[in-house]
Amino acid sequence: MPNALPETMTAIAIDTPGGPEVLVPCQVAVPRPGPGEVLIKVAFAGVNRPDVLQRQGNYPAPPDASPLPGLEVAGTVALLGEGVTALLPGERVCALVAGGGYAEYCIADAAQCLPVPESLPLSEAAAMPEGLFTVWHNVFDRGWASEGETMLVHGGTSGIGTMAILLGKLFGLTVIVTCGSADKCARALEIGADHAIDYKAQDFVEEVARLTGGKGVDLVLDMISGDYVPRNLKCLAEDGRHVTIAVLGGAKATLNMAVVMSRRYTLTGSTLRARSKEFKRLLAQEIAAQVWPHVERGELRPIMDARFPLAQASEAHRRMEAGDHVGKIVLEV
Repeated sequence: MPNALPETMTAIAIDTPGGPEVLVPCQVAVPRPGPGEVLIKVAFAGVNRPDVLQRQGNYPAPPDASPLPGLEVAGTVALLGEGVTALLPGERVCALVAGGGYAEYCIADAAQCLPVPESLPLSEAAAMPEGLFTVWHNVFDRGWASEGETMLVHGGTSGIGTMAILLGKLFGLTVIVTCGSADKCARALEIGADHAIDYKAQDFVEEVARLTGGKGVDLVLDMISGDYVPRNLKCLAEDGRHVTIAVLGGAKATLNMAVVMSRRYTLTGSTLRARSKEFKRLLAQEIAAQVWPHVERGELRPIMDARFPLAQASEAHRRMEAGDHVGKIVLEV
């Protein structure tokens, strides 16, 4: 290994599934990039709900991925793998990774890296890839959202929810969100949501009907699933699309398929982490072309909640699980 790189690094490992307290710093070997990969010297790593699920033992890393948690990072290119010509050592990048982000160095597929403009702090760059890839693919590729349509997003102040608001408004959608308190509804409106429903105080099905004049929404972005699904379908306009990206409320739902047929609904969903490198490379190309120019012009910035030192990853997870955060939590390496 080149002299400039240390042999070992500090990382956060999960020795045994459990609560936030199982996230403890340890020393591990600095990984080497393979063909088509780069080694990133991590400045910041994003904290995401899948990290919490992995820590609990409910979302194992893919066989070819690092077992360390962390699905998005930002920093500088430290080492190029064989065949990488599009990036240079020292270049500022952010990247979607399949694991390994909670560390001083992380391997990334070179084609899944996006250049970080000087105007974008690395802390904010680290908070973008996971939410951006997830929302773009599910709202626009799978959900066929188009300008002038209306979208319902659950969990409006989460990392995914805030990114859905920002992207939705950037591309001409009317965005309705649900949140768990009046304060969070107010924040969602500040961020750019057109309407925010306090689901603890109001029936979101009735509110969506009222807000849309009985027509319903064209698209639901759902991370709850479970008994929310039949209620979501009641919110959909004819030819509406229901896109599931998480099952926080349970994996099973009971549906009236006659309603699905008569109103011509489309039900779809996806997970990102297990998808192939080829798929993620194509998605990165699409985002680089369609969305990244808005980032470079300063028109798209993530909503930031809190930053914690890498060694305090357990505290970052506690904050996420408490549900009080608005926007993204990052770890500072």
